[in-house]
Amino acid sequence: MSQSNPTSSIENDKNRELLSYEIANNFICLRGLSKKRYRFEIEYALEKGSSTNTFLILNEKSNEEGINDSAYLIHPPGAPFSKLLLDKLEEILDNYATKLYIIVGHVNPSRVSFLKQLCAKYKNTTLICSSPGAKLIKEIWLQKPPSKPSTSFTKIDLADDFPAIQSIKGRKIQSLGNGYNLELIPTPTARWPGGLIVFEHNLGLLISGKLFGAHICSEEWAEVNSSSTEEERRHYFDCLMAPMASQVNSVIENIEDLDIRSIAPGHGPAIENSWRSLICEYRRWGDNQITCDINVVLLFASAYGNTAAIADALARGINKTSVKVSILNCEFIPTEELIKAIKLADAYLIGSPTLGGHAPTPIVSALGTLISEGDHTKKVGIFGSYGWSGEALDLLENKLKDAGFSFGFDPIKVNFSPDVLTVKKLEETGTSFGRKLIQEKKRNQRRTPGGINESRNDPSLLALGRIVGSLCVLTAVKGTESSQLNGAMIASWISQASFSPPGLTIAVAKDRAIEALLHSEDLFAINIIAQGRQNEIMKQFLQPFKPGADRFAGVDLETSPGGQPILPDSLAWLEGKVKQRMECGDHWLIYAEISHGKVIDSNSITAVHHRTSGSNY
Repeated sequence: MSQSNPTSSIENDKNRELLSYEIANNFICLRGLSKKRYRFEIEYALEKGSSTNTFLILNEKSNEEGINDSAYLIHPPGAPFSKLLLDKLEEILDNYATKLYIIVGHVNPSRVSFLKQLCAKYKNTTLICSSPGAKLIKEIWLQKPPSKPSTSFTKIDLADDFPAIQSIKGRKIQSLGNGYNLELIPTPTARWPGGLIVFEHNLGLLISGKLFGAHICSEEWAEVNSSSTEEERRHYFDCLMAPMASQVNSVIENIEDLDIRSIAPGHGPAIENSWRSLICEYRRWGDNQITCDINVVLLFASAYGNTAAIADALARGINKTSVKVSILNCEFIPTEELIKAIKLADAYLIGSPTLGGHAPTPIVSALGTLISEGDHTKKVGIFGSYGWSGEALDLLENKLKDAGFSFGFDPIKVNFSPDVLTVKKLEETGTSFGRKLIQEKKRNQRRTPGGINESRNDPSLLALGRIVGSLCVLTAVKGTESSQLNGAMIASWISQASFSPPGLTIAVAKDRAIEALLHSEDLFAINIIAQGRQNEIMKQFLQPFKPGADRFAGVDLETSPGGQPILPDSLAWLEGKVKQRMECGDHWLIYAEISHGKVIDSNSITAVHHRTSGSNY
């Protein structure tokens, strides 16, 4: 698909700008760029900025003054880009009398805030969305957030300028007067029940909304090749799509009949040459989740997206342990589907916001179903956000405790939106919960006749265990002082990988907390342990840490040129930068280039880790 060179509009905030691409006649992409991470949700954790894609189609039919009398705006962004986009629309649309059709593919409070601004400026506006999307828009439009502890969560009357809404219940083709034909396809999922994607038949362009996205600040219309964005798209999938892999697969099946030539997601560059392989990868990544033999059902409702952000972080942490998470939105899940999910689950998580001192009605109903249909011997966990008091979490805790459920972790209560440190703690809480479920299953298998796994005595595994590695401590820090993340782990699966440039590989288990700090361009340090001095160091870093705990508390540290933690008692240290990641079963293989290093103790020798089996560390 061809497109002209983009034009740029820059806001006073130097971290945001708006690019305009004319990808076809009267068919414009308006891409908002954010150069810095401005959200704390886990899918932004790679800190490569973000972009949001909105499309404007002008109708060639003109009024008597020669001005286009109608336009379609597809997938408007959230409030952070409101001023830039409003200014651009004013420049393009010429006057405020234009009939504006807004196709809303994703609904959240930030986007509804922008819709209000649009409707105030363009009085002749119609919103086009799925039926659940229409319900959500009305609910959010009418909500009045609490302003002080004593204020209830209330609704306000519909404003006079509330726009007309056209609800789409099934696939529908909308023919525009300029030759473009838009097929509107509802794509409801637990995370985005109001999902709606758009396919333009003449261009073969799938405007996919949340599907196939990646948080990258890219000025290029389309990615260079699949490998240039593979890591970012995989991270995005793992954070948001994996907990609803079955639903995502259903969406993909629903679009298989389309004559797709390129995909433009809601976030990130377009995919022109590798969209087929990306769809295949989505299926493969999803199948890895669907085939897991331990299943956690996660029930939630979220008024402003804060509780959903907590759910995403917990689910991401659980998924790292190869435990499946099935995420269900209680506002839209049919009762029979909810009961089926509860009966098939090995553990339960339920999350709720507190609205006006209460839990939302759908959560109260789901709680009752969980208590009546769930297995009370299975672990449960509760979480949620609140503004002032958090009564909804107290309700969940008391009701489940009275019903005899045991808790897999302490109730999680987050005031408003989780910050970056809280997100890290949430992810580690999810990982700890997943590990507990795996350990419990292993204990039950040992009690079952014939359930003992004999693979550890496999001759090939015994031989594999004779490969030795140097004992090291892998350390990393990332972020600014106010929101700095750190991690450390004992590592022995390390090997030199290249001479020029000097490089090495490290195998890191997917469920390690430090894995989140080892993405492309991230810095880290390898502290090589001296023989005879390993006991004290290993005692520090092999101890079980609570979720979110500082791995370096009470430890004397120095820093590398790149600011990475150095243990003064090490034999030597190296500073590296991650260049590639490769998925290898239950580990990530990290390739890094070495930029700095030093031998601290030239008289000692490296401590070596000896194993008897290749089935464990």
